[in-house]
Amino acid sequence: MLLVCRFVVAESETSSFVARVRHALELLTAHPGCRGGQLARSTDEDSRWVLVVEFDSVVAYRRAMSGFPVREHVMPLLSEALTDEPAAYEPAMSASGGTVDEHVSLVARDAGTVRLGEAAGPAAARGEPLHGAQGE
Repeated sequence: MLLVCRFVVAESETSSFVARVRHALELLTAHPGCRGGQLARSTDEDSRWVLVVEFDSVVAYRRAMSGFPVREHVMPLLSEALTDEPAAYEPAMSASGGTVDEHVSLVARDAGTVRLGEAAGPAAARGEPLHGAQGE
């Protein structure tokens, strides 16, 4: 599970922004299931930043986001991210050492149609691996 948030930060706010992201990364990466995170600055536009945090699963992501310190410090920061695209992504492929693994979605096929209170868990994943390979 990836959390990807893009920011536009004025030069005068850079120090404060970086300090807030440092604290957010400390809080998030302290949670079990958080693999790590990065803050990166654009090499083309100084005001553009991206925060990427990787979690073991959607459950680990939701648990990390539910604690009071995270709601108090991280959520306000994330609310400043650009909102013209989604921020949470589920891996479709991962690669290491020249080997590519494809992953089955953990999101239910009917996730876009189920209303609040109706979902009990995915009965069928929204998609099979891209080429029939086994993944996690």
